[in-house]
Parts: sequence; C-alpha cells; structure tokens
Amino acid sequence: MIIAPMTTTSSSAASLQGAVRLGDWGLIRAQGDDAASFLHGQLTQDMTSLREGQARLAGYCSAKGRLLASFVAWKSDASTVLLACSADLLPQTLKRLSMFVLRAKCKLSDASADAALYGLAGDAAREWLGPQAPAQAWQSAAIGDAMALRLPDADGVPRYLLCTPAQSLAPQLPVLPADTWAWLEARSAVPRIVAATVEQFVPQMVNLEALDGVNFRKGCYPGQEVVARSQYRGTLKRRGFLFDADAAAAPGQEVFSSADPDQPAGMVVNAGSHDGAHAAFIELKISALEGGSLHLGSAAGPQLHPAALPYALPTEA
Repeated sequence: MIIAPMTTTSSSAASLQGAVRLGDWGLIRAQGDDAASFLHGQLTQDMTSLREGQARLAGYCSAKGRLLASFVAWKSDASTVLLACSADLLPQTLKRLSMFVLRAKCKLSDASADAALYGLAGDAAREWLGPQAPAQAWQSAAIGDAMALRLPDADGVPRYLLCTPAQSLAPQLPVLPADTWAWLEARSAVPRIVAATVEQFVPQMVNLEALDGVNFRKGCYPGQEVVARSQYRGTLKRRGFLFDADAAAAPGQEVFSSADPDQPAGMVVNAGSHDGAHAAFIELKISALEGGSLHLGSAAGPQLHPAALPYALPTEA
C-alpha cells in the first residue's frame, strides 16, 4: 500500500470523506503466549477465540461492573493483541491491567508511540484501501504494513480504523476535521469511554452488549456478576440513545429532563459536530423519554431531539 500525505478539500460533497489522525486515541499492546487468555479473564469480550482478520469491541470493568475503558481489539500476529482506546485513560488502564498479569506469559505496554491511528470515512476511503478493504463491520485486513479495521457505519458512511507504523506518511485522502469524525462516532452509537465517563456506566447502559461487546457465555472477569445480573434480571432502567442537539455537547456532560429538572436524567457518552449539526450518544433513564423535553447541562439548557439508533436494542428486537 502506498501511503502519502493527506490533502485538503473545500468541497461540501466530500465533507464526510477523508482521514483524520486520531490524537485522542492510544494503543496498548499485549504480547506473549498467554496474551489472549489473560485478556479473556479481564475483559467483557471472548478474547481466546479472536482470530486474525477479526476485530472486536470490548469493555474493561471495575469490580462494581462499571466501565473503566472500552477497546477496539485485534490481533496483529498469533501472540499479539492490540487494544485501541481513549488516550486520556490509557495510563491508568495499562497500570491497572498490569497489576493482574502475575505469572501469565503476557507483556503489556503502551504502543502509542510505535503506531499512528487514523479514522477513515466515506467511499473515498474504501476506494483508497482497495480490494482488501474489510467489507463488514469488525473485520480487519493487513494492507501493506498497515492494518485496516472496519467499524460500524454512521448514517451509511463507511468508517475504518487504520493502524500504521509511526514513521509512515498519512493516508492520501482529504483531511477530515476531528469534530466531523467525532460526529460520525456519535452517530454510529458505538460507545467509547473517555476520562470524563470512567466508572459511570454498566455496559448495558451504553448498549455494549447490543453491539456484541459483551460475551455472556465466557468465564469470569472483573464486574462479571454485576453485568450478568443486569442482563438477566430484566429490569434495565437506563440505555444509550441517539440525539440531535441544539448546541455542541461534550462527553461527561449531564442531561436533564424538564419533567424532573432537579436531578440529571443521563450523561453524554460521545458527541461531535458537523456542518452546523450536533449529535450526541447519551446514556439516559428510559423513563425520561416518556414525558417532558431533554436538555444539555440543565433543564433550561440547549434542547435534545431524539434520533433513531442505527441498531435494535435487544428488548426491541
């Protein structure tokens, strides 16, 4: 694959096409014969069955079942698993995971300086990646010395995570504004935990299990009993929902209902803006959708307008 510098464009038709360096993402490397089995015992996902050519969404929980981090995971070779996560929580996540390695044949390290992560979007990205571009969400493919992972689409726009060696030049694609990528990320309704939302959500509260990010057939992991109880007692009271907003939102920002203005009804998980439009993926009390209006920051703040999720929740399937 030829990797050359990114180019700029002012064409509105190309506004959802291009590549952006994901400076707010980082990369953890788990290497060794026991890398997959170690991660299997720590994350919500089945890591022992992860194969090259696949990518998976996974969560890392506290003992109380609250998400400490979320990962996009893939294998770079038979004994190496790479975990892409938010850069602002990588150091503490790496430190905490490392505490439990013990005698496992697994070395954990911060690989952020060794690789560059890019978000790619649009048909132009698919064409640039060529015939080897992953066709379905959560597939991965080696393209030259880079690895391309297909992420879930957003409003029909193809999205990819590209991991290249740090010394490689950027993709030869139009520059995609970082906030446009964040808007696509929010519109995809795939949660990414950041420092502002650490320990705020049980996985189901942000629909992680609806996106196959939780495996209920695997063995124990931190918080597993809480996560399983939330799943099987059938009383989920909070979920992730997609909204259009009258103003820009930010992860960790509280959401209020006009019907109950004295206490927050939810919290912004991910958000972004594009071409004057604002999108937010929000964890919310399900009951807050039954009456009143929803607002950012306070009951008098910018209004939120419900939008359709791009996938069905299990209770709606």
